[in-house]
Amino acid sequence: MKKLIFLLLCIVFASAAFGCSASSKVIKLKAQGEKKEVFHETAEELPPAGYADLIIKARIKTHIEDHYIFESKKSLHGKSGYPFLLNIDGQAATWKVDGQIENTPAYDNKGKRIPDGGKGILYPIKKRIRLSAGLHRIFLGLPEEDYYKEINVTLKDRSVNELEFKPVYKRDSRRIQSFLHGLREFEVYLDGRAIQ
Repeated sequence: MKKLIFLLLCIVFASAAFGCSASSKVIKLKAQGEKKEVFHETAEELPPAGYADLIIKARIKTHIEDHYIFESKKSLHGKSGYPFLLNIDGQAATWKVDGQIENTPAYDNKGKRIPDGGKGILYPIKKRIRLSAGLHRIFLGLPEEDYYKEINVTLKDRSVNELEFKPVYKRDSRRIQSFLHGLREFEVYLDGRAIQ
């Protein structure tokens, strides 16, 4: 029985090491970018005519370094330099975040599991960028999670908008949702309203 379990573990790790999912291919392609003048980071002044500002907020919480025995040493979970990839209309930027230890209660006062509760590393980003007013295709990728979200947003002339990516974590076999199980998806909100 032990040999069978060991063999299955070897197969899982080998396929993870040598496989390249469709998500990772898309993320690598989007990281290259083919344009340069779509957006730039800006200060907190009002945008001029023809432009709009977009405040991008995203966060993810991961386990601390060495939490899982078999996790690859190359993994950035719990380490500094966790990457967030942004691509808007073909221009790419990668922001690396060092993260901070966050130790919050794992359960609420009713005994229900809080998905991002417990000790882990929180990686938040908040960037204000300027781009032309109008329709834009926005891609946010997390190479470490092999996950990305792509959406369309329309920004009004001289507006300041907030685009927030809120994490939804996976559940375990007991249906308990926790950041320790990894990211399932991002819910996206533009100025507080959910968008697809």
